[in-house]
Formats: sequence, structure tokens, C-alpha cells
Amino acid sequence: MASAHGTALSGSPDTFPVPADPPRPGPGSRARDWAEIQERTLVPLYEAVHERLAVGPATRLLGLGCRSGLALLLAAARGARVTGQEADPQLRELARARGLAVAAGPGTTRTAHAVVTLFEPQRLGPDPDRAVRAALRQVRPGGVLVLAGLAAAEDGPVQAVLRVARHGGGRRPADPLDPAGAPGALAAAAGLRTLGRGRVDCPFGYPDLAGAVRGLLATGWFDAAAGYAGERPVAKELAEALHPLARPDGSVWLPVTAEYLLAVRA
Repeated sequence: MASAHGTALSGSPDTFPVPADPPRPGPGSRARDWAEIQERTLVPLYEAVHERLAVGPATRLLGLGCRSGLALLLAAARGARVTGQEADPQLRELARARGLAVAAGPGTTRTAHAVVTLFEPQRLGPDPDRAVRAALRQVRPGGVLVLAGLAAAEDGPVQAVLRVARHGGGRRPADPLDPAGAPGALAAAAGLRTLGRGRVDCPFGYPDLAGAVRGLLATGWFDAAAGYAGERPVAKELAEALHPLARPDGSVWLPVTAEYLLAVRA
């Protein structure tokens, strides 16, 4: 199984305390936490998609909602010509600092791409279906649109952690396990022709509990709950949900599976 880290973790978490008062992130820290902590956990997903599509020198690839651009860097390392779009200015700045051509939104160019990736449809607004239709318009005929997200999980550690995101108003468009935002549901709603699909183990591994809280908060999945209850209470509750996953060495391991769907533009 693919892993975000090289070694498996094991042991009992019973002796580890939960932080009583998680620190409040400063301006710009969410973007850095994404780039430095969370983004690498999705490398197995990015690499699986690139391998499946044989991304290489002949590939022109566009990453929509590319955040700080690690998926684009991996595609560029295969020789692909990559560009990205990212609305968040701090994430966009980090991507550009990596030498990537990342715009705030669609430009004036009419260039179509062989591959367009939409790894997080829910990030592109409250209407993921509309985001998918807009993405498809940037795929050249015969090209591929990639849709991805977290795979639905039985009630367990992943559900316990993500349940914190639903406090204060139920499910929101950013909920990564909302069935309406699953790749298959989005493809069906848009009438896309499926070329293939797959599932990839993407364990979320962190060096410590504080890093796990910071990494998960950087996803944006908990923003609605934080807006309702306050950031500190949400961070504390998230730490409590993660506590059973702590290991004797202090690290935290969250067993996550991602899924992707490849749709071809006729």
C-alpha cells in the first residue's frame, strides 16, 4: 500500500495527553501548514493519477484549485508542461515561489489541456457540479478530466475526526465525505463518460498531535465549524478526536483512502 511516510506506526496511545489549549494560527500560517504538513499526505494520490495517465513530456496539464502546487511539481518532474489556478492568494504565492505558473483564475488564453485535475471540487465554490462543468471546458477533445476526493469510510477514526467539521449546521459543501461531492456523483451529474477509476491509500501521518491538528485545520474542512463555535474549541475537539490515534513515539496516523475518477471529453 502506498504511504505518505516510509514506515508504519504502531503502539498504544493511552499515555498521551490531549493539548488543553491549541495555539491560534497567525496570518498566513494555514497556507504554510498546508504546504509543510498536509500536502505531502496526498502524494500517493497524485502519483497514482500521473502513473495511470502516463503523464510525461507530451502532456499539457492544468491543476484547478492546485493549492501550493505539489501535484504540479510532481507532474513537471515527469516532463509535463504544467499550469495551475488557485484562488487563495497565500497558497498561490507559495506555488509561485516553487517556480510554478499559477493564476488566480481563468485567464484570457483559450489553450485546452490534455489533462485537467480537480482534486478538490468542493474548494471551488458552493456548487461542485458547476465547477466540474467549468473544468471540462478547459479539457481538449479526447483529453481527460480527473476528479478526486476522500473515499467513503465506515464509522471509525476517519469519520470521528471529520465529524468535528459538521458541528454547527450539519454538512457543508466543503465536507470531504459528502456523497454529493464524490467523484462518481459529480461525474454522473455532469453526464461525463468514465474512462477509469481507482482507490489509493493516503494515510495522514504526522510527527505529533499538534502537527496533526495544524495539518487538518489547513485543509479548510473545519472552517464552517470554526466560524460557528470558534477556532480554539474546534482545534481542541479535533485534538481529542485524534488522541486515540497517537503512537508511543508521539506521532499520529489517520488511515485515509482517496478515490479518483478519469472522465474523457468527447
